[in-house]
Amino acid sequence: MRLIAAMNIAFYAPLKAPHHPVPSGDRLMARQLIAALGIAGHAVSVVSDLRSFLPASDSPTGEREAKAEREIARISALWRAGGTPDLWLSYHPYYKAPDLIGPPLCRQFDIPYLTVETSYSGRRNLGRWAEAQDRVLDGVRLAAANICLTARDMQGLAQAAPEARLVRLSPFIDPTPYLKRPPQPQAGRMITVAMMRSGDKLSSYRALAQALGQILPRPFTLGIIGDGPERAEVEQIFGGELGSRVTWHGQKSEDEIAELLATASLYVWPGHGEAYGLAYLEAQAAGLPVVAEDVAGVAEAVADGRSGVLVPSGDTNAFALAVCNLLADEDKRARLAAGARRFVTEERSIETIAGKLDDIIRSCTGDRG
Repeated sequence: MRLIAAMNIAFYAPLKAPHHPVPSGDRLMARQLIAALGIAGHAVSVVSDLRSFLPASDSPTGEREAKAEREIARISALWRAGGTPDLWLSYHPYYKAPDLIGPPLCRQFDIPYLTVETSYSGRRNLGRWAEAQDRVLDGVRLAAANICLTARDMQGLAQAAPEARLVRLSPFIDPTPYLKRPPQPQAGRMITVAMMRSGDKLSSYRALAQALGQILPRPFTLGIIGDGPERAEVEQIFGGELGSRVTWHGQKSEDEIAELLATASLYVWPGHGEAYGLAYLEAQAAGLPVVAEDVAGVAEAVADGRSGVLVPSGDTNAFALAVCNLLADEDKRARLAAGARRFVTEERSIETIAGKLDDIIRSCTGDRG
């Protein structure tokens, strides 16, 4: 990779700063974007910790706007005293967490503005969200490029702002922790990694329990890595005979997760509402075939037929059958396991994506080296 004309990049994640204490896929992708930019030779600084997230109720919008104005003033003073960055990159602006500080600053200082994983849906143009949606679109139209990690996001932005510049980049991970451990799959051992919270996560846990409940005559175990406010509810969902098959690992470090993944033979997670699901990529890097639903953005992270099996959305019977078939078919499972590692290492590794991200940044800022 050519490491020339390094840029100083101001990085901002309005939903959750990269060093936020609560783990999530959003935090992980923010960190990986920073790492990818570093691999490409750029200097990245997190310009603000301001969290613009606004829940469905409580917390008036005026308070959020006032905090944003103070941040704009603070950053403006710093830039006047010490110089401006070459580029502003905003990660994951959306209706609940718009970028309130990047567009005003970029206009004021004439700095190129980029976004990654901006999402927009017209059905959110209701009540208190309508103004936030306008702020999201303002950033989309201002941006020299909006880097879309899913086809769904790209389509939503294209419909709302057809004049905006949109480019695709695939979701990615650093596969190193998973590749350095040789797979040692134990027959019948399945695993999943997911937070335990209400909404889509809880819905996926319910669908997984229903599917596995249909194959109880088969010998299998399930390891669940994760924790959260709905743990008691999740444990209840996996009650009865199914509960005797489950090992509750709780929250684990990256190395601990990699160690546990290496001993499983199948990764199972329906994926309701997943933007794409970095945990799928981690599992595949560890050599695990995936069984998931073809729902939301899951197909962005799982290569159906090459690295796993995607079943129709909401089809519990199909999910159970796919799991049952893979548990019984060692040859197919081994083929998908090998394909899963190839998929991640050849197409979704941070080194591969770093070069593509660098090309996008240089092309949209006029720096082609």
